[in-house]
Amino acid sequence: MSDKPSVLFVCVHNAGRSQMAAGWLRHLAGDTVEVRSAGSEPANQINPVAVEAMREVGIDITANVPRKLDYETAEASDVLITMGCGDVCPVFPGKRYLDWKLDDPAGQGIDAVRPIRDAIKARVEQLLTELPVKTG
Repeated sequence: MSDKPSVLFVCVHNAGRSQMAAGWLRHLAGDTVEVRSAGSEPANQINPVAVEAMREVGIDITANVPRKLDYETAEASDVLITMGCGDVCPVFPGKRYLDWKLDDPAGQGIDAVRPIRDAIKARVEQLLTELPVKTG
């Protein structure tokens, strides 16, 4: 069992917002945080425009695969963040729950996805200031 905080990002398809959030957290926190993402109805692949938007800022999320949200992953996470899509996560005592209301990048062009990417970065940066991350 790790003493690192764990964060689970959840959206319906686990193909856009949650993947970008996971990419930002991995990039900004390194190995100080355990990062997870999942969806209630995972897509077959990550949204290619989300991949392109993250590539523009030097973050490669091409190896990520949409995953199905399961009880064990949710239970094992310290912070559960839904991405404004009405997902219902199982509720566990002592867990922190956040809902980030963000536009869905599905079907959007790169010009519409960039502001979503940037809004996610700002929220991840704020989240990092609130996590019990060990440094050094």
